[in-house]
Amino acid sequence: MQFKINDALERCLLKDRFRLSKQYQKLSRLADSDTKLASFEALLHSIDESQLARQSRAESVPSIDYPDLPVADKRDDIKEAISKHQVVIIAGETGSGKTTQIPKMCLELGRGVAGFIGHTQPRRLAARSVASRIAEELESELGQAVGFKVRFSDNVGDNSHIKLMTDGILLAEIQQDRYLNQYDTIIIDEAHERSLNIDFLLGYFKQLLPKRKDLKLIITSATIDPERFSKHFDDAPIIQVSGRTYPVEIRYHDPSSGGSEEEADTDQSSAIVHAVDELMREKPGDILIFLSGERDIRDTRDLLSKQHYRNTEIVPLYARLSAAEQNRIFQSHSGRRIVLATNVAETSLTVPGIKYVIDPGLARMSRYSHRSKVQRLPIEAISQASANQRAGRCGRVSDGICIRLYSEQDFLSRPEFTDPEIIRTHLSSVILQMLALGLGDVSQFPFVQPPDDKNINDGMKLLEEVLAIQRQHGKVKLTSLGRKIARLPVDPRYAKMVIAAAERDCAKEVMIITAGLSVQDPRERPQDKKQAADEKHKDFADADSDFISLLNLWTAFAEQQKALSNGQLRKWCKQHFVHYLRMREWQDIVSQMKKSLVEVGYRLNSSEANYESIHTSIATGLLSQVGMKDKNREYLGPRNTRFMIFPGSGLSKSSPKWIMSAELVETSKLFARNVAKVDPRWLEPISVHLVNKQFAEPHWSKNKGAVMAYLTINLFGLPIVSRRLQNYSNEDPALCREIFIREALVNGDTRLSYAFLKKNQALIAEVETLEHKSRRRDLLIDEEDLCLFYQDKIPNEVCNDVTFKKWWQKEAHKSPTLLDVDIDALLKKDASDIHDRDYPDEWRQGNIRLPLSYVFEPNADNDGVNVNIPLPLLNQVKDVGFDWLVPGFRHELIVALIKALPKRLRRNFVPAPNFAEACLADIQPTDDNGGPVKLIEAVSRKLRKMTGVMLTEEDFEELVLPNHLRMNFSIVDENGKVQKQGKCLRTLQGLLKGKVKQTLESVATPDLERQGLLEWDFNSLPESFEQKHAGYQIKAYPALVQRNNKVDIVLLDDINTAREQHRLGVYQLIKNTVPSPLKFLQQKLPNKAKLSLYFNPFGQISILIDDIIMAAIDQLVREFEVKTKQQIRDKQSFQAVCEIVREHINDTALEIATKIEKGLTVAHQIQKQCKGNIPLNMLNSIGAIKAQLSRLVYRGFVFDFGIHRLDDWNRYVTALQQRMDKLKVDPNRDRLNQLEVEKADSKYQEVLSKYKKQGLATNQLNEVEWMLEEFKVSLFAQQLGTSMPISLKRITNKLAEF
Repeated sequence: MQFKINDALERCLLKDRFRLSKQYQKLSRLADSDTKLASFEALLHSIDESQLARQSRAESVPSIDYPDLPVADKRDDIKEAISKHQVVIIAGETGSGKTTQIPKMCLELGRGVAGFIGHTQPRRLAARSVASRIAEELESELGQAVGFKVRFSDNVGDNSHIKLMTDGILLAEIQQDRYLNQYDTIIIDEAHERSLNIDFLLGYFKQLLPKRKDLKLIITSATIDPERFSKHFDDAPIIQVSGRTYPVEIRYHDPSSGGSEEEADTDQSSAIVHAVDELMREKPGDILIFLSGERDIRDTRDLLSKQHYRNTEIVPLYARLSAAEQNRIFQSHSGRRIVLATNVAETSLTVPGIKYVIDPGLARMSRYSHRSKVQRLPIEAISQASANQRAGRCGRVSDGICIRLYSEQDFLSRPEFTDPEIIRTHLSSVILQMLALGLGDVSQFPFVQPPDDKNINDGMKLLEEVLAIQRQHGKVKLTSLGRKIARLPVDPRYAKMVIAAAERDCAKEVMIITAGLSVQDPRERPQDKKQAADEKHKDFADADSDFISLLNLWTAFAEQQKALSNGQLRKWCKQHFVHYLRMREWQDIVSQMKKSLVEVGYRLNSSEANYESIHTSIATGLLSQVGMKDKNREYLGPRNTRFMIFPGSGLSKSSPKWIMSAELVETSKLFARNVAKVDPRWLEPISVHLVNKQFAEPHWSKNKGAVMAYLTINLFGLPIVSRRLQNYSNEDPALCREIFIREALVNGDTRLSYAFLKKNQALIAEVETLEHKSRRRDLLIDEEDLCLFYQDKIPNEVCNDVTFKKWWQKEAHKSPTLLDVDIDALLKKDASDIHDRDYPDEWRQGNIRLPLSYVFEPNADNDGVNVNIPLPLLNQVKDVGFDWLVPGFRHELIVALIKALPKRLRRNFVPAPNFAEACLADIQPTDDNGGPVKLIEAVSRKLRKMTGVMLTEEDFEELVLPNHLRMNFSIVDENGKVQKQGKCLRTLQGLLKGKVKQTLESVATPDLERQGLLEWDFNSLPESFEQKHAGYQIKAYPALVQRNNKVDIVLLDDINTAREQHRLGVYQLIKNTVPSPLKFLQQKLPNKAKLSLYFNPFGQISILIDDIIMAAIDQLVREFEVKTKQQIRDKQSFQAVCEIVREHINDTALEIATKIEKGLTVAHQIQKQCKGNIPLNMLNSIGAIKAQLSRLVYRGFVFDFGIHRLDDWNRYVTALQQRMDKLKVDPNRDRLNQLEVEKADSKYQEVLSKYKKQGLATNQLNEVEWMLEEFKVSLFAQQLGTSMPISLKRITNKLAEF
């Protein structure tokens, strides 16, 4: 029974045998039953049907005859080889007829009955044309005995015997029919082309044939290395078939031989012209010239046109030409034609009528570079096989000549064959299909010529890039996404784009774009109409994306397709330089992709997609082809490649910062074609599996409550994210835990506010304060010890605020004191000797309490003791006692003072520390009356008592104390922010005077401060004003401040300034209130006195009269204040003093005017004498006289001297007159006396400068000024007498008191 079943299956169709055999085996395992019997009967019925179908196919085999072709002469040998061997290689030259006749021979052998005779072609056009030709020879309609199947078109019937198809179709069928059970014979034609598909098929058949002994494989090839195929299939027989060609003469033009050096360096174009000239002398016939690219074709065309050959047409031929221009090649013509072609004319296209060939020996070859990861198109020397193919182009119609523009030695040194495509191209598609077929490890697949491992790795990496594969346990497996990608009939990159687009609701747009990228660009640019074509193409162009430009072209074509007839549409395409057939091919691909997409489980979007979603989807397939703008319009690409945007792109002029490109092709430079502007932010979420993340500068962030780091994300070396701040906790928890403990818990830089933290930080701050006070760094335990304390108690997973809160919330209930630190644990050494009495926390001055802080930072400006003075209190703090610092610093301070003395003095106080201790035991910052004593004075006095050595302040003039031994003053505002800091309090008070005034103004009430008063219209004005502001008791001093003839009530920060200004303001109000004594003076003064008053230096008598009146008011008010023992600060006292002034001002003013009348006359005479020609020996003296006169007579002098000193004033002026008289008699004596005056004045100026420098009030030195004037009287006018005993020594002694 078993034998009979096998025999029956042998008579079935091949495609049914496996299925029927499986059914039989399944039934054989069942127990006998009615069900088994019924199933068995059904099986027999299926077998009968299959046998009948086979018999029908056998009966329908057409009759076969052969045309007169070389292959027919060898049909017996071929048929015998096919019968005896599973694999046969037939090597025949072009024109031998092998493509059309071998399938017929197989039919004669009974092949094509049990299954198809599969016949593959590299190109769709060839598959159609060969099918038509065989059907014609078999006298059968296409689709019956002979059919064909190409992408998107299936014209094969159930009774077809011969099935023409592209090799890609056969590969696709393997996925559904792994044993190719529908075929009994496979013919792989044009195998010498060694395309990817052919190599894959040959490798697959190497595995399949041992499993299918009944399958015959016939490989047809040009006479190019057939031995390689034979060896691949275990030395399969080779049958050679000659072609029908004429003899071809080969001529070599060696560019390096003969002639001069210039001739040896002749370029290719000139060599071509020489070759054409040579062929022009031969018999008529067309010339075919092979060139490497369009640019060479254009250059050569221009050069040949300039030669003006008679009756000669020059025609270009390359792939990007429009269909009309390509068809010109096949049209009849008169005269001679020169065809300039790329290697498309080498095998793919036969140009008729060619008699001569010029071969420069170069071609642009597609080659994948594993180093730069791009498909390159370099110009390379062609192989010997390609050179022979080119030569064969001219032996078809008659004897031919082939001129090779290189030497015969160069030809012989070239490789014998062109590298197969699998060696020089990207393998991602092949690898993907192999994985989909489950063919195992790619590197172990039996290719005819295995690809380089590096290229395999690049293919793998691309598939990993698009997430089509994953590695598990050392094996490569397809992902679910990879299986979807494999089912789409486009490049894996494009398939990934479409699937990503479907998930982003933009599948329609991206599918159209990827299909457009899969076909040859439908936009044409004819040589003679480039500009017109570019203008028309601008209608579709998009400024940001070439992909959108493609989409716009599709949309425009679709709109026109709806609106126009077929003929009108073709006309529209022609007008817009669009290739109609390529557009239809584009539509066919879109249609097929729609079906495939639906099969995978996706649907097209109904609404229009936005730019971002479209380009993000496209980017999923182009992640390794992203570029960042660098310089000179150049882009930095993946793995440090550099490229430029292709000039034909719509983005070539705009040069966006970031782009992606559909392809990187290297010609003269590396160019990016079909590019679009992208935002690097779109790339991050779709490139997670490819990026390299680098974190830098991990640091603690108080605001975030975690360790943050700067993240840089590199995609193949390009920084798509630069220094983005990101939580680092999940990246390196151990490091984050360490930083968290150190910064947050130990250093307290955290928002956590637990009791243990506050307590521990307070204890740490307390110890740190002790260190600052004692100026040492050995009290607080190391930071590392504190970190260890926390590390021992906190679990490993705690590394930020959030995780700590979660843990402590539970732990605090169990052990609330777990994280409490004891102060004894914080101290390395005993600190009991650091007392508050030596290092107080506040400075007391009267009722003012100022906080003190201590800083131990030797290089800092605030190193040492810092007194923090609130800005509102700045005017109340006096620069008293700060030179003593605090008790804990005084010993070091006094030692520094002693060591700063000149050596002649310093040697009396050795050792300095002992003398410093003695001083400390006996000196105090205040005297017996509680008055302040300067530290230098106290130390000097004590040292004099101890040693008898007299010290003065001048001995300490060159004293430069260390920074920490001088009090630092920090002026802080109400927010505690330091406004200014420095070592001189008075300087800071001066610098911040304006801000103090602002503070005073902010606390002044509207009732207190007033402006523009002409009279006393308020009750009283207190001498001081206090109000609490920002927590401080602010004290200010109200005063009447004179503003021209009006007064303002103003708060001042200094009591002495306030009293002085208030007095002047009171005088102005009195002047405004009482009648002016001017008329009285005019009546009572004699004319001589009036004339003297007119001689005043100011010119205007009114100024002098005002000065007299103010002096009179000053005298009367002072008498009133002495008598009543009160100041004028209320309305009652003001009115009382006004009555006094009103009663006595006329007499007082007259008295003053009378007193100054004589002195002004004398002053006028002195002034006159100082003018004119002055003898040289008197110049210095006259200058001194002028200077003294200006100090006696000036604007306001009457008020300044006062009525009680006007008699002295007159005496001083008279003395000056007598000096002038004596000067004329004895200039030398005057000079000597002047030297004495200058000695006294120099000492005075020295003290005055010191007072001003220290910010002290200079009115204490007024007495010395009068002494100087009396000294001048004693020297220059002794007979006038002085008001006191006076000499240079007395003045010196007086100054020593200050």
